[in-house]
Amino acid sequence: MTEKQHTEKSDIRTSIALNTGIGDMPFGREELLTEAQAANKREALRMFISAYEAQMRGDLDEAVDSYKHSIETFPTAEAHTFLGWTYSFMGLTDEAIAECHRAIEVDPDFGNPYNDIGAYLIEQGNLHSAIPWLLRAMDAVRYESYFYPHFNLGRVYESLGRAYHALREYKAAIDLNPKYALAVRAFRTLQAKLN
Repeated sequence: MTEKQHTEKSDIRTSIALNTGIGDMPFGREELLTEAQAANKREALRMFISAYEAQMRGDLDEAVDSYKHSIETFPTAEAHTFLGWTYSFMGLTDEAIAECHRAIEVDPDFGNPYNDIGAYLIEQGNLHSAIPWLLRAMDAVRYESYFYPHFNLGRVYESLGRAYHALREYKAAIDLNPKYALAVRAFRTLQAKLN
């Protein structure tokens, strides 16, 4: 292969979208990549799946290392968000929030980190601060689970004594995912309290 042919080949860009294998969640946004970038993205996905499996086994240190390797290979909002999730399991909420901010820098259209920041702020008792993050999650272009921010916003409203607002958000979560048991239970429990 001549140098010119090699250069022409490396300039070819392909549209690549990969699936994480976690529900219907894609890995990174669909984007035009060179062959080398696409190979890096596939390797990053392999490390991401390895990290997720370690996380589900409870091997959080291995999960952190694998998520970091995935990010170093090809940064994605998914890897940053799931690294944050792992940090949250380790009780490192500030680090979890920081990873969500990094995820948003990589892909502002990805909804998960907005919801996760809101959830972490709820855990910290910063209810009012959580609201704008949950609303941003609801407006995110690329998100598979819009019911989560509705449920979390319902939790915030219920904690703030705004029962009817909470019921509306729980109902929205149920409408989006009728099998989401936490929302169904929260809706029924709050509704019973109001009757």
